[in-house]
Amino acid sequence: MHNDYSQKITVIPVLVLLMLFSPWVAASSIENLARSLAKIRGEVETLQSQLDIEKEKHTSRMTALNSQLADLSVEERRQKLSIEKLQHSIEKLGVTAKQAEQSGEGLKPLLLAALGEYKYHIQTGFPFKMDDRVKAITDLENNLINQQVDPNKAVNQTWSLIEDEIRLSKENGIYQQTILLNGEKVLVDIAKLGTVFLFFQTKDNQSGMAKKLAAGGWKFEIVSDAGDRERIRSLFDSLKKQIRQGYFELPNPLKQ
Repeated sequence: MHNDYSQKITVIPVLVLLMLFSPWVAASSIENLARSLAKIRGEVETLQSQLDIEKEKHTSRMTALNSQLADLSVEERRQKLSIEKLQHSIEKLGVTAKQAEQSGEGLKPLLLAALGEYKYHIQTGFPFKMDDRVKAITDLENNLINQQVDPNKAVNQTWSLIEDEIRLSKENGIYQQTILLNGEKVLVDIAKLGTVFLFFQTKDNQSGMAKKLAAGGWKFEIVSDAGDRERIRSLFDSLKKQIRQGYFELPNPLKQ
C-alpha cells in the first residue's frame, strides 16, 4: 500500500506539468508557423515583383527589337532600290556600248551623265572610302573630257566601276580608313557589313560606328556603352578570324 501511494504521488505532478505546458507549446508552434508563413509570403511577393519587372524588361526589349527590325527592313529596301538603280545603269551602258557605232563625241554626254549619277550615289550614300570611290569617277570624267581615254573604253571602265559598287554591297570585311571624328581626321580600322553597317576601332582602343542621321548623311561616333564596345570588339575578332557569316548582336546605327 505504501509503495502504490508513492507512485501515484509521483505521477500526478508530471501530468499536471504536461497539462500546464501543452497550451504554451501549441501557441509557440502556431506562432512559429505564422512567422514561417509570413516569411514565405514575403518571398513569394518579392519573386512576383521580380517576375513582373523582368516581364516589363522583356516587353520593352521586344518593342525595341521590333523597332530596330523595322529600321533595318527600311534600310534593306533602300539598299535593294539602290542596287537595282545601279544595275539599270549597267544595262543602259550595255545598250550604249552596243550602239557605239556613233561617234565618240556622241557617247561622251551619255557617259558623263551616268558617271554624274554614280558620283551622286556615292556622295550621298554609305560612308565607306568615299573619297577613293569618288576620285575614281572624277579621274575617269577628267580623262573623258580631256580626251585622254577613248569613249568606247570609258564605257567598259564605267561599267566596271558600277559593278564594283554592287559587289561592295555584298561584302563583309575589315579595312583601314580615315574618318572625321570629333572634328579631326583619324585613321581607324573599319568593320564593314555590306553597305548598311560600318563600325570602327581607333588605335587607342576606342570603338564606334557610322550613325545614320535623321536629316540625311552619316556621322562617326564613339560608343560609350560598355556592352556595345564589347559587341563591336567581338565583331572585329570574328572578321579577323574570317568568320563573315553567323549571328552577331550589334548596336543599331540606324536608331535615331
